[in-house]
Amino acid sequence: MADPSSYRPKPGQIPDSPGVYKFRDEHRRVIYVGKAKNLRQRVANYFQDLAGLHPRTRTMVTTAASVEWTVVSTEVEALQLEYSWIKEFDPRFNVKYRDDKSYPYLAVTFNEDFPRVQVMRGAKKKGVRYFGPYGHAWAIRETVDLMLRVFPVRTCSAGVFKNAARTGRPCLLGYIGKCSAPCVGRVTPEEHRELAEDFCDFMAGRTGTYIRRLEKDMMQAAEEMEYERAARLRDDAEALKRAMEKSAVVLADATDADLIAVAEDELEAALQIFHVRGGRVRGQRGWVTDKVEAVDTSGLVEHALQQLYGEERGDAVPKEVLVPALPEDTEAVSQWLAERRGSQVSLRIPQRGDKKDLMATVQRNAQQALGLHKTKRASDLTTRSRALEEIAQALGLDTAPLRIECYDISHLQGDDVVASMVVFEDGLARKSEYRRFQIKGFEGQDDVRSMHEVIGRRFKRYLQDKERMGEWEEQPAAAPAAGPAATGPVPAVVPAADDGEPREDDGRPKRFAYPPQLVVVDGGQPQVAAAKRALDELGIDDIAVCGLAKRLEEVWLPDDDDPVVLPRSSEGLYLLQRVRDEAHRFAITYQRAKRAKRIRSSPLDDVAGLGETRKQALIKHFGSVKKLRQATIDEIREVPGIGRRTAESVAAALASTAPAAPAVNTATGEIIEEDDGGSS
Repeated sequence: MADPSSYRPKPGQIPDSPGVYKFRDEHRRVIYVGKAKNLRQRVANYFQDLAGLHPRTRTMVTTAASVEWTVVSTEVEALQLEYSWIKEFDPRFNVKYRDDKSYPYLAVTFNEDFPRVQVMRGAKKKGVRYFGPYGHAWAIRETVDLMLRVFPVRTCSAGVFKNAARTGRPCLLGYIGKCSAPCVGRVTPEEHRELAEDFCDFMAGRTGTYIRRLEKDMMQAAEEMEYERAARLRDDAEALKRAMEKSAVVLADATDADLIAVAEDELEAALQIFHVRGGRVRGQRGWVTDKVEAVDTSGLVEHALQQLYGEERGDAVPKEVLVPALPEDTEAVSQWLAERRGSQVSLRIPQRGDKKDLMATVQRNAQQALGLHKTKRASDLTTRSRALEEIAQALGLDTAPLRIECYDISHLQGDDVVASMVVFEDGLARKSEYRRFQIKGFEGQDDVRSMHEVIGRRFKRYLQDKERMGEWEEQPAAAPAAGPAATGPVPAVVPAADDGEPREDDGRPKRFAYPPQLVVVDGGQPQVAAAKRALDELGIDDIAVCGLAKRLEEVWLPDDDDPVVLPRSSEGLYLLQRVRDEAHRFAITYQRAKRAKRIRSSPLDDVAGLGETRKQALIKHFGSVKKLRQATIDEIREVPGIGRRTAESVAAALASTAPAAPAVNTATGEIIEEDDGGSS
C-alpha cells in the first residue's frame, strides 16, 4: 500500500485552471481519470487525512503511485478529454456502465454502395444509422417486414447480393416486391440510396409526410380508375400505420427526448434510458455498474451522458435530455451535448406533466432492473455458497450460517415504533417466517433500547418453544383414536401475539424454536452491543451477532472497537446487504401501515380545514389525543400553525367525541383507567 504523501505534488505546482488528471499505479497503469474546474483544488482533496476520505477513494489513492494532469482551455474540453481517456485507458476505479443485456438495433449501412437494413448488436460502426435499441430482435424484423412494402430497401447479406448479381436473378424478396433488387439493376445506386434515406426519415419520426403522400396517390389512382394500384397504395399506407402503432405515443408535440433514471444502493447502480422520438418510445436500454468510486446520483448521470453520447453526432443526440439529477457542471455538459448535436440541447429535471409521469415510469424500470440484477446474482447456488463461506470466514464462525435472521427498527420521530425480523435460509428469503414487533414499553427515538427489547422477546420465545419441544418429545406415543369414544387433549389455536402468527397449543413448536446461526442487526456498534446483551441475559451463547452500518457498509462485531471491512466485490457483503435491506423494507412497510391506520381513526378527522401536517403537529406537541382533549384553547394555540378558530374547532370536535364515563370495579369500587396509549 503506497503512502499518498510520497507522490503528493508540491504546493503551487498544480495550476488552478480547468483540466483533467490521471492517477497511475506503480506499474504506470492509469487507475483513475477525473476532471476539474480548478485542478489545484480538486487534486488537493485526494491528499487529505486518509481517515476523512471515502473508503473507495482511500483505496484508490493508496493504490496509486503518481498523479499527473493536463490543462485545457474550457470545462467542455475537460469533459471531452476525460471521456477520451476513460475510453482509452479503461481505469479500474472509474464508473463503467455495462449493459444488463445485449440490445439489438435496427441499422442501415450507409457505408456500403447499396445500403442494407439489418439487425445489429455490439459496438456501433462509423457510417451506419442506428435506431433503437429494441427489446427483442423479432420486434425489429416485424417492423422491417411491414415497411419493406413502401421502402423496398435491400436486406440481404453480401454473399446473397453478389450471387444474385452474378446470376442476374434476384432473391425471393425481389420477386414479391419487398426489395427494389439493386443487385440486378432494377434501380440505380442513387435511387436505392434515396429509398434508404426515406426509410430512415420515417424511422426517425417524420411519418406524416409519407402517409399523406400515399393517401393522395391512392385517391388519384382511384379517380383514374387504376383500382389495383389504389388498393396497393391503400395496403402500403395501412402497413406504415401498423408499424407506427407498435410504439405508443407518450409525449405530445412530436417530442424528441431521452429520459434517464437511476436506481442505486451503496454498491451498485442501475440506469434505464427511454429513447422518445416523435413523441413515441422508439427504444429502451438498461445499464448496471459497480460503484467503484465515491459518486452520487449527479455523478452517475454525468458518466451516463458521456457513455451515451460520447460517440454520437447530429440527430442521435436529442433536443431534450431529462435526468433525475443535474451534473455538477451542468452548463459545461449542456454545451458539450450542443456541440455534438449541432444545436441547442435542453438538459433538465422534469417538474410536472406528461414528462414527469414518464420519468416515473423510467424510474420504476430502473428499480426493477436493479432488483432483477440482485435476484439473478443471489439465485446462483455457487454464488450463495461462496457468500455464506465468506461471511463465516470474516466473522470467525465454525460453520457457514445457513439460517440468518436480521432485525431493523422503524419509527416516525419516535412514534409508532415497530421492528421487523426477516429470515434467510441458504442465502434465500423465507418470507413465511418473517415477523413484526410492536414496541410499546416506551416512546422516543431510542433504537438501541428497542433493539434490546426485540431481541429479548424473540429469543425468550425461542427458549420457551425449545422447552415445550423437549416436553413434547418426552411424551409417550398416544394410542390411535378408537372412534367417537376416544378422548384426549384437542389442539387449540391461540390468538397471535404481536410478534408471531397463531400457533398450535399442543406442545408442538411453531417456528421460533429454530434458532439462527447468525443474528444481523441494522446498525453499528451500539445496536450490536444491545443485541448481544439481550442474548447474554437469556444465557444464549451459541448464536453469533453482527451489525451492518448503512453509511460505509461496515460489519460490526460485539466487543470490537474496529469494524470488519469486507471487500467491495465480496459476495458475503452483498448477501448481508440484501438481508439488511429486506429487513428495512419489511419494517418500514409495517410502520407506514400502522401510521395510516392511526391517522384514519383519529377524532381530529372531523375538524374542517385541519390537514395531516397540523394533525401530526398537535399529536406530537401533546403526546396523545387524551392529553390534547384536556388542553385549553390557549394551550392548543401554542402549536405552530394553529390559530384561534382552528383551536376552537379542535376543542369542540374532541368534546363531542369525549370518552364514556369510566368503568368501576364493583368488587373494590376502584375506577378502571383506560389509556389510549398515545394513539390518535
